[in-house]
Amino acid sequence: MIYRELGKTGLKVSEIGLGCEGFLGKDEAFTRDVFARALDGGVNCMDLYSPDPDMHVRVGRAVGAERKNFVYQAHLCTTWQNGQYKATRRMDEVVPSFEKMLKNLGTDYVDVGMIHYVDSAATWKQVSEGEVMAYAQKLKREGKILRIGMSSHNPLVALEVVKSGLIEVLMFSINPCYDLLPGDEDVDKLFAEESYEKPLFNLDPAREELYETCQRLGVGITVMKAYGGGDLLTENSPAGKALTPVQCIHYALTRPAVSSVMVGAHTKAQLEDALRYEEASETERDYASVFATFPKISWQGHCMYCGHCAPCPKGIDVASVTKFLNLAKAQGAVPETVREHYAALSAKAGDCVACGACEKRCPFGVKVIENMRAAKAVFGA
Repeated sequence: MIYRELGKTGLKVSEIGLGCEGFLGKDEAFTRDVFARALDGGVNCMDLYSPDPDMHVRVGRAVGAERKNFVYQAHLCTTWQNGQYKATRRMDEVVPSFEKMLKNLGTDYVDVGMIHYVDSAATWKQVSEGEVMAYAQKLKREGKILRIGMSSHNPLVALEVVKSGLIEVLMFSINPCYDLLPGDEDVDKLFAEESYEKPLFNLDPAREELYETCQRLGVGITVMKAYGGGDLLTENSPAGKALTPVQCIHYALTRPAVSSVMVGAHTKAQLEDALRYEEASETERDYASVFATFPKISWQGHCMYCGHCAPCPKGIDVASVTKFLNLAKAQGAVPETVREHYAALSAKAGDCVACGACEKRCPFGVKVIENMRAAKAVFGA
């Protein structure tokens, strides 16, 4: 395993790190088994965006005596309510959630305190000028966090944050498809098929500036969404051709300022796929030759989330239901955030009466009725 300096933090992290989503809802045996393999493979860091207390307890036990050598990147501004993840800026929720996390992890500090999910200028203003940043700085003075970080999907906001000098680590979504898109406050556009409908060329200038600014200022980048939630590993990839985990990881690790890629591991085999990067040949790592063979993108039969199918006589937001279904399929499970968004819909896939009006309107020939049946089976409603 190769270890990289995390910007100017003084921390060294394995270039392959762990995301936490794969550990949600799993038992003690799974957590210990996967962690044992990760630690044996040299992994020494993990992102903990989820406030799930049971997962924290299991992870803390699995890390055990390795705690002094293990880097926790744990998020402020998340809380656990009614068995669900929730993003929050309310200090009466932020503070007890962080303290509970420390207790459940069995530690008195985290290495990087990551201010969670800042994708808009308004949110950054609220965070930087309000109680959240003041609290993060207080925790740092007290030694409860060693370094302050922030997570974002929007290069325009992230660039502003990095230039402010208030953070030392940035968690950012990096892959060869997202990197072509302009910054936007709507994170859904990163995985919306319509974003890739027209040919896209070269790295988005704002993203390029962000990576280079982080490199220049010594802000370390940890990577999320290296596989695009799994989309890039399938033939339904926005690129029009499947990539391998090794190629996706190599792409991310070759961006300026990137220190570690936090990979999802829902199974031990998925962890092995990521760890294989360390032994992969240059040919296996080579993504450029694959990029050169990407076919012309065609979305016939794939939902573009364009809304032409509306209105549904039962009030179903067909585009949103399909998007959540595709995200769940790509992950091989239902992520917490997807489940939360689906539950908030006023009409569910199960309300579909198979009238077919939507399919007659769809310009891409999407089999909407089949998708609604599949979504009902996946989400249970």
